Amino acid sequence: MDIKTFSFSAATPPLAVIAAAKLAGFSPSIDTSLPSDSTPTFLFSNGSKLRGAFVLLRYIGRTSPLPNFYGQNAFETSQIDELLEYAPVLSSGPAFENGCKYIDEYLEKRTFLVGYSLSIADVAIWAGLAGAGKRWESLRKSKKYQNLARWYNSIVTEYGTALNEVSATYIGKKGGPGEPSATKSKDQTVVTDKAKNVNGHVSENTKGGGKPLAEIDLPDAEIGKVRLRFAPEPSGYLHIGHSKAALLNKYFAERYQGQVIIRFDDTNPAKESNEFVDNLVKDIDTLGIKYETITYTSDYFPELMELAEKLISQGKAYVDDTPREEMQKERMDGIESKCRNQSVEENLKLWKEMIAGSERGLQCCVRGKLDMQDPNKSLRDPVYYRCNPMPHHRIGSKYKVYPTYDFACPYVDSKEGITHALRSSEYHDRNAQYYRIQEDMGVRKVLIYEFSRLNMVYTLLSKRKLLWFVQNGQVESWDDPRFPTVQGIVRRGLKIEALIQFIIEQGASKNLNLMEWDKLWTINKKIIDPVCPRHTAVIADKRVLLTLTDGPEKSFVRIIPRHKKYEAAGNKATTYTRRIWIDYADAESISAGEEVTLMDWGNAIVKEVEKDQDGNVTGLSGVLHLEGSVKTTKLKLTWLPELDELVSLTLMEFDYLITKKKLEEGEEFTDVLNPCTKKETLAYGDANMRNLQRGEVLQLERKGYFRCDVPFVRPSKPIVLFAIPDGRQQTSLK
Repeated sequence: MDIKTFSFSAATPPLAVIAAAKLAGFSPSIDTSLPSDSTPTFLFSNGSKLRGAFVLLRYIGRTSPLPNFYGQNAFETSQIDELLEYAPVLSSGPAFENGCKYIDEYLEKRTFLVGYSLSIADVAIWAGLAGAGKRWESLRKSKKYQNLARWYNSIVTEYGTALNEVSATYIGKKGGPGEPSATKSKDQTVVTDKAKNVNGHVSENTKGGGKPLAEIDLPDAEIGKVRLRFAPEPSGYLHIGHSKAALLNKYFAERYQGQVIIRFDDTNPAKESNEFVDNLVKDIDTLGIKYETITYTSDYFPELMELAEKLISQGKAYVDDTPREEMQKERMDGIESKCRNQSVEENLKLWKEMIAGSERGLQCCVRGKLDMQDPNKSLRDPVYYRCNPMPHHRIGSKYKVYPTYDFACPYVDSKEGITHALRSSEYHDRNAQYYRIQEDMGVRKVLIYEFSRLNMVYTLLSKRKLLWFVQNGQVESWDDPRFPTVQGIVRRGLKIEALIQFIIEQGASKNLNLMEWDKLWTINKKIIDPVCPRHTAVIADKRVLLTLTDGPEKSFVRIIPRHKKYEAAGNKATTYTRRIWIDYADAESISAGEEVTLMDWGNAIVKEVEKDQDGNVTGLSGVLHLEGSVKTTKLKLTWLPELDELVSLTLMEFDYLITKKKLEEGEEFTDVLNPCTKKETLAYGDANMRNLQRGEVLQLERKGYFRCDVPFVRPSKPIVLFAIPDGRQQTSLK
């Protein structure tokens, strides 16, 4: 049941409904002839009608291919409903600024109004602000409501093509809703060739590709009939590059109400293991990918062997014993192999030798007979089968021959009913090979959809190179926090919501991207900062005692929030004593007679600064001045009471594994290894940290964000905390 006609008054266009329909890809005919007091109406193809702006908006939200456009669960849907009820305040004259203030405060800890993606609530609030015209524009430029302006700018940047078209068409030049405008004013034309998104990444917008995902369609895709696959090779753990492929498959499957399956491309027993299979499944679950089933290319080995023999019999493939290096040179130069025109009988005889894994068979491979003169070198008789006597991790020593990815993938994709094969643009030259092999096999054609590979600065994503770091003891394991694996970056403190948002914001551009880690960690900070508890630590080395001569004779305890703005973080017990520890860096910056603020206590005046013969500060003494104003002090100090109950901490900082942003062609990564990638700092923490759980994220005040990797076990064993980057430019460890 399609929307046939969308009717409303040109004098009072329902901007939110118009924008939502455009974002969702709905394109009914538009009738603007209704009188000004009429109700917006959808007329459906079966004659049914729906009336009312928010009724129509909710209908679009429920039926849109956009993920979570009306929330991903009942709670989010109710949040959206609440905001829809509030949205009219933005168009009610005197209440406009009150509405802006309310939404501004609401957005303090959020990127989107509900959840982690665009919803009809965002569209409704955008419409209210855009419809206010110059009144909103003057407020936006005044920076009075910075959270609201940040959100509005990011929405317009990310979804500008649709939103700016709506603005230009239905918002009058005087700044309010009016008659449809035939042209775009200069103020309204804000989409450029390259627009920066909310995290500063330049995305190739509107003209150069790289559109937001909501504006990209899979070719010939039909709602309910799309079937996709994510097909990793089980030769390593899932890394951030694979995550993009996995999440794009998830996105398009949800958008088209289709399916995604997981297939392990296990065609190379020399590199693969059950450990990798198990951890890939774990990582896929971590990413929140709901898949229909798990399959293995090895499930199809019997069929693939039959198919290879059939192609040999048809003269579409042959067995070649040319040495590998010579074969590569011949392919580059377009020289046909001496075996290319040998008889079918000879080829079948050698194929049997390969299957048996004989000495003669081990010298051979099967090649497709395509076109050795084609300018696209991937079509110059690619290898279909190789001998490998190593046992397979799933099926043992049953086979001595294994298909290549190039041969197996086109067949299995077609056999499993895949409609669209998503793969990165680095394989572009092999697309013609993929289609030619399917044609020779006589199987259903599968459409290829390309996206750009995600590359990160100072980062290696080759599993072969990552394996080198593991095997050579340069890292602890595949989940090392210096690794770009999903397990590694999560162990370092990244929230999966941040990774998903980061990937989705890249869109499905086909242009190669070299991304900064800072942008990902900035998104992560916005997620963890509003909710993570606050604790206190003092660096152990050269720490200094501050004696408060008028401090409490007997220590006392206060219960204070672990996060002053997030009640759910709970409380902590803070002990107040006459003698307190402070960091040496703070102690050496204090002058005698200076007033300082002791955080969560009040002001104090430092009377004396004691130093040794080398000028190092060894002690401080002072008096409390609790009536003093924190606004007048330069130094705000974190401190710990002098107590035996303090816990020992090991603070871990990490750096990139290589020192170069991007390796040049042919450059060896071992030539640019970073000599210092890990730094340990001993510290003491407040006694409340005994309750930290492994994986819990916290902020050490004035020191940054950390993830607990090893919780408290006993006093002699330090709690291990991993420093979480916050998006600021990282400095090298020394």
